[in-house]
Amino acid sequence: MAFLGKRVDANSTGWELDMRAKPDEESISKLHAKLLEASAVYSKDKETLSWFVMQSVHDKQDFCIVERYLNEGSQKYHLENPYWKTFDPYVIPLLEKDMDLRRFEELVPEGEEKK
Repeated sequence: MAFLGKRVDANSTGWELDMRAKPDEESISKLHAKLLEASAVYSKDKETLSWFVMQSVHDKQDFCIVERYLNEGSQKYHLENPYWKTFDPYVIPLLEKDMDLRRFEELVPEGEEKK
């Protein structure tokens, strides 16, 4: 079973981005709204399988984005989206610390080969 939906390609790749908002309610609220907006925009990008945003149930300052792409090269469409240039300048001032970005590859069941 694939994480966060059906896997369509043995080369599917993804990113996890963790961020922590400043503790004031305004920063938390603005970040929450911006992430929902970004998800609506980025989910439509070519070769984007999913672009999920989540907020911790234990600490409302903590947010996570999980991005899934058809393959490693698919992220270029995300980076070419004009919205991308507006994201960091808006989000970074709302954060308590730097974003933590990690790249992942989906696990491939035994017997399936990477292309």
